[in-house]
Order: sequence, then C-alpha cells, then structure tokens
Amino acid sequence: MNTAVVFDLGKVLVDFDYSIAARRIAARSSMPIEAIDGFIGASDITVKYELGLVTRREFFERARQAIGFGGTFEEFGEFFADIFTEIPPMIALHAELRARGVPTYIFSNTNDLAVEHVRRNFPFFKNFDGYIYSYEIGAMKPDARIYEALERLAGRRGAEIVYLDDRPENIAGGAARGWQAILHETPAKSRAAVEKCLL
Repeated sequence: MNTAVVFDLGKVLVDFDYSIAARRIAARSSMPIEAIDGFIGASDITVKYELGLVTRREFFERARQAIGFGGTFEEFGEFFADIFTEIPPMIALHAELRARGVPTYIFSNTNDLAVEHVRRNFPFFKNFDGYIYSYEIGAMKPDARIYEALERLAGRRGAEIVYLDDRPENIAGGAARGWQAILHETPAKSRAAVEKCLL
C-alpha cells in the first residue's frame, strides 16, 4: 500500500495530564502545584528540552532550581514522564491498520523521558514503521523541517500521507504540504475520516 497513516502521539493515541506530574513534583518542591503545572507545560526550558537543545540532566537541573525540587534526578524523571494513559479506540484503529498492511508512523513534539516511558509501558508503541520526534529533529510542529523529516523517513509526500493530530496549527502544517490532514476530535470521527482517505 502506498498510503501511510501518521499519528501524533499525545491526545491522539495516549492522553496526558501535566497535573499528575505537578502533584507528585509539588510534594517534593517549594513551589505550589499551579505554578509547577504551568512550568511543566509551557516553560522555555521545557520547549528547549523538546527541541533537543538541552539534555535530560540539564533539564532536570534547570527545573530543580526553578521549582525548588528536593528529590533525585531519577524521581523527577519518573514523576515528569508518568502522565500518560492509552486511548483504547485509537489503539484499536492503529492495530486494524497494521493488520491490513498499512504503514504507520509516530510524529510527535516530545522528549526522551516521555518516549522511554511510553515505550516501556505501552506495548502498542513498538508496532510502527518509524518515529519522528521533535527532540531528535531539532524542530517542533508546525515547523516545516519536522514535516520534511517525516516525508524522508516514510518515503512519501502529499496525499500519500494521512495525518492525525489534535492541534489545528499542526494539521495546517500538514495540509500545506498536500497531506490528507485530519483534525482529531473524537475516535469515531477520526476512524471515519481515515477510512475515507484510504478508500
């Protein structure tokens, strides 16, 4: 089959909740939960980490100083990454595509701690043809460079790529390249849209 299906990870295949990490980190920190939640989700250092501009150790040291974390590097890594739960209907959709011989890829703005956690805890994650991560590419969606990296990896362009993501700006980036871009809102809508694209 010439058409590949490309999945964003967070909020498409797995749900995540930064407040889970914030609660656990706050128990060992001098900063309140609300501030830690904001720091994890949107601080400059988190963005740099997901761009691969700092290592996990550097990220930890910067975070430790910023929020007054009193635990170990290993504890912080566990707290930071253990925020995911599977979205079963989307896992099932992926399994069905694989059974039909459809090539599939992961395409995610993420970091190495999160990837290691998901790989270790969610068996479905090993069953993709390839993986593009922002921290390895040095670019985050909707930057064109990360879309180009996916095209090179998949050996496909334009309408040969069916792309699911929950963020409109990321979908717009794929649509601008001629991808069959689907804004993920519910599993039922996404399933119907993928099936239509693969007809």
